[in-house]
Amino acid sequence: MKKNVFSSNDLPQHLTEQARFALWQDIHVAEIWSVEYSISGNLPFEADIEATAMGPLVLGRMAGTIKHASRKARNIADDGRDGYLLLVNNGDTLLSGTQVGRDYSIGKGEAALVSASEALKMTGGDKNIWMNVVVPQALLDNALADANDRLALPIGADNEALAMLKRYCSFLENGPAIVSEELIGHATETIVDLIGLAIGAKGETAELAGMRGLRAARLQAILAKMRDNFADPAISAQRVAEQLRLSVRYVHDLLQEAGVSFAERILELRLQRAHKMLSDRRCDQMRISEIALLCGFSDVSYFNRCFRRRFGTTPSGAR
Repeated sequence: MKKNVFSSNDLPQHLTEQARFALWQDIHVAEIWSVEYSISGNLPFEADIEATAMGPLVLGRMAGTIKHASRKARNIADDGRDGYLLLVNNGDTLLSGTQVGRDYSIGKGEAALVSASEALKMTGGDKNIWMNVVVPQALLDNALADANDRLALPIGADNEALAMLKRYCSFLENGPAIVSEELIGHATETIVDLIGLAIGAKGETAELAGMRGLRAARLQAILAKMRDNFADPAISAQRVAEQLRLSVRYVHDLLQEAGVSFAERILELRLQRAHKMLSDRRCDQMRISEIALLCGFSDVSYFNRCFRRRFGTTPSGAR
């Protein structure tokens, strides 16, 4: 798993704006793929790309004043790329385009599946933000028999599988690098399954994707809620379920499948935070009871017992 960053800010500042854009586009063609871009005439040129390789997939993000993008027959011939791209609009502008004779237009939070092996046009506003999930053609075709039939069809922002996919990709991009081949394979399968659900895959394909991708992404969403809110004394499985529009039973079932209950995970998160604060010299002036409360413990005696059982020493001994 490797992240690459490609920014217009890294180009020589003494060049004119047009020269910087021309150089940026040349580097893009050489290192990423062959696309013809044009920029806004109303704002200074800027473009930032992040690309995270995940096994055979690439999770990409782009922001800047790129206003038009097109991929023509000569571009396809230049690089021979044939992957699918799930294009997700993360900006406030409208992204519109054409592929395989279909016009598409996606607003904020919406998406469309497009192909690098077919002529493509896209137009946005003066400043745009989008993400791409790039999947090799053979991989998606093997998983989803009707993927090519779903090109350039808008996917609504309220599509549950799309929302899960965005959260799951963010988790992978921002979390620690994954090196295990088994985990990379699992993440790849989950992403492909979620794409299938988002674009409306039918029949057995959708059933398999629902059993794999959606459950994995929902589990990641539950764990993220727990990590973000464990210090809140009022956190509960009920509250997390309501926030994610799931049943409490479903939340408990997913966590049990993963091996640790809701209460055990929350306790571990609180104890790890407390241990870190007690070891931090910047917290030397804080009372142990203050640290316990900040970590979500409302009963200091209970905190002391749990801490000793977990770390083999008292909180004061950990300082």
